[in-house]
Amino acid sequence: MTGKKPTMRDIARAVGTSAVTVSKAMAGKTGMSDELRMKILKKASEMGYEYPHSRLLPREHLEIGILIPDKYFEADSFYAEIYKRLVKKLTELGHFGLLELLDPDQEKDLVLPSLLTTKQVDGLIMLGEPSKAYYRKTAQAGTPVVFLDFYDEQANADAVTGDNSYGTYRLTSHLIRQGHREIGFVGNIKVTSSIMDRFLGYYRAMLMNDLPVREEWILPDREMTGGLVKPTLPEKLPTAFVCNCDMTARLLIDQLRSRGYRVPEDISVTGFDDYPPGGEGDIPLSTFRIDTDGMIAMAVKTLLERCAGEQKPFGRLVVGGQPVYRESETVHNG
Repeated sequence: MTGKKPTMRDIARAVGTSAVTVSKAMAGKTGMSDELRMKILKKASEMGYEYPHSRLLPREHLEIGILIPDKYFEADSFYAEIYKRLVKKLTELGHFGLLELLDPDQEKDLVLPSLLTTKQVDGLIMLGEPSKAYYRKTAQAGTPVVFLDFYDEQANADAVTGDNSYGTYRLTSHLIRQGHREIGFVGNIKVTSSIMDRFLGYYRAMLMNDLPVREEWILPDREMTGGLVKPTLPEKLPTAFVCNCDMTARLLIDQLRSRGYRVPEDISVTGFDDYPPGGEGDIPLSTFRIDTDGMIAMAVKTLLERCAGEQKPFGRLVVGGQPVYRESETVHNG
């Protein structure tokens, strides 16, 4: 190792593309596949690339860091889609979005992101929930921080989330009106604050209607590290499941079909997020569509206000959404 800092040309050689393509990928511009863009951004993070910046820029042009745990960043993931929209929003406002992927070892060892330690950015948006110890330490580093899609009442940071609890409350209540009385929930409720809130919305709807919440019908869908796993089905199944996200809902549907069950004829299934869109042959999912563009706009606005020196108590801002009823759930006449 020579200690030489990697350049865009170095990244291009490592990926097998051009420096111009690397530059476009980092700026969030079009002209390449999502798969190539994600490959470039991952390689830049692995090589320790530092984004060029100039403090001679007018201060209305801010450099905003975007920190995402590597485990959440895949070409077709929900967070990859939010990242693209986030960079687009910052660009529209004349600012710059600089990505850093959080390595699991960095997270475990509480190593602050290089965007902060090298003072490359004016503010930071954390997208995707890392460990509590990590995000609290990052929020104490002295740079304005906004948590996007998760929150913590003790951290020195504002947070912007979707209306997770209300969303699953609406979906569960809809299933109850459709005649379902035995309803399960799919999601590891201790992995993120979003999944916990979605469980609480389901739980509230069940309690409000005097329906039992059976422990064996609360199915984990991921490891504590965040990786998705196929839900393990109990011997006796409810007539409907509320899932914490659409990806989990599709995994559950595959599991149910492997056991010979039809969706929705035998068991109804709902998702959450309205992302990603289903492929050919996938049943159209009933889900709750969060206003992700509204969340992004609110997160950017909040961070820019902090960067401008606004002083006020830290808080959580909740952005609403709407249920979307499709073909994965139906009336239960049992």
